[in-house]
Amino acid sequence: MESRVEAVWEGRIYSDGWRAGTGCADVVEPATGEKLATIGTGFIEDIDCAATSASAAQAAWGAMSFDRRAEIIREAARLLKARADDINRWNIRECGSTPPKAEWELHAAYEQLNMAAAMPMQPEGALYASSIPGRLNLSRQLPIGVVGVIAPWNFPLLLAIRSVAPALAMGNTVILKPDPMSAITGGLLLAEVFEQAGLPAGVLHVVPGGPATGDAMVRHPRIDMISFTGSTAVGRAIGEACGRALKKVALELGGNNAMIVLEDADLDAAASHGAWGSFLHQGQICMQTGRHLVHRSIASAYAARLAERARNLTVGDPHRQAVHLGPLISERQRDRVDSIVRQSVESGATLLTGGRYDGLFYAPTVLTDVTPPMRVFSEEVFGPVAPIAVFDDEEEAVALANASDYGLAAAIHTRSLGRGLALASRIRAGMVHINDQTVNNEFHVPFGGMGASGNSSRFGGPANFHAFTQTQWISARDEPIVYPF
Repeated sequence: MESRVEAVWEGRIYSDGWRAGTGCADVVEPATGEKLATIGTGFIEDIDCAATSASAAQAAWGAMSFDRRAEIIREAARLLKARADDINRWNIRECGSTPPKAEWELHAAYEQLNMAAAMPMQPEGALYASSIPGRLNLSRQLPIGVVGVIAPWNFPLLLAIRSVAPALAMGNTVILKPDPMSAITGGLLLAEVFEQAGLPAGVLHVVPGGPATGDAMVRHPRIDMISFTGSTAVGRAIGEACGRALKKVALELGGNNAMIVLEDADLDAAASHGAWGSFLHQGQICMQTGRHLVHRSIASAYAARLAERARNLTVGDPHRQAVHLGPLISERQRDRVDSIVRQSVESGATLLTGGRYDGLFYAPTVLTDVTPPMRVFSEEVFGPVAPIAVFDDEEEAVALANASDYGLAAAIHTRSLGRGLALASRIRAGMVHINDQTVNNEFHVPFGGMGASGNSSRFGGPANFHAFTQTQWISARDEPIVYPF
């Protein structure tokens, strides 16, 4: 990439072809501070043009035969795999991903595309009985129209594709706003892939931009649905604006996910899962294991094992060396993580390991003696930090797990599957994993949270059919009914 030829997307957005956006932004490698490229960015006028174009293109795209739409999406999947080396390299350099994380993310995006390609061929709709003789009642799913997708920077490829692909498959047109910090991996490369796959003009627009661009999408009258993945604070504002406009909205928001380690757990396995859940991708994952709730009788032993694993992890530039953790995405994110750690220590938490940084490289951190009033317990950290709090019985464990307003994911470690299942039913979370960790994603299983982690929308598998469509009831009979007047 150091001696690359300027790409077609350099300095441009994708909206009815490649063109200059209203603004531009530099892409900076978080590991080194090196400028990698310049991208185009869009503002209100660019969103207006994209929405007008996407609205005009939707009828023809929605009317296209299901097998032709599927063919284009399958070709996009093939091209994504064919360009894996290039896309993964951008994911590593632009987003601070390690190579295994980048490879997994690309494969997951590939699977999402193939699943979406099969959606238009599946049975849809339902036949209902009628109390009126001779009436046929049926329902069917119709495209919503124009879907606006606002994707985050942490898993930019996957978290864009999981909305873009099913929305396109069901006959919608799409405007994608990737985060400026991940606009190449999570947007412009995807536009290239879909263009090469033969997607008709106007069906997909990729407009990188910041909050003002996202707000323009949310409020535009020709954008019929918003699919947002990001922080709860921003999600609340989007939900409010969409509610006022009676616009469909899918919100997948933050998490402060608990892993409960019962006294009968396999400690070595639990510590391994805890390390993976807290430190994968520098902890910058909505499903990160944000709270380790451990039975008092084994808390010291668990903490020692977890801290040892943390000390053995290598932190560094994932593009230039083999590492377990790369850089945090920005100075702002690093400073927030560090302030949470330092304030929690000042409030009485004990720092077992970590709590230091070099540039954007933050050492894996383990804290003990954590209590609910501390920031590290109550907030989503989004960094490589593992806070450990203790409990004395299952009642207290459930209360601690449910003490957060978030409700995305949880995990339970116990040698008794029955005990784990019984406990899972009491945890207020959209996903609970027994004898596993909180960072789990399978493309065909509905994904989403409760409480402050979302608005009960779900992504994946059968959930996609209703997420990106609207239902129409049709009744029909041979002869008209004769009414009293």
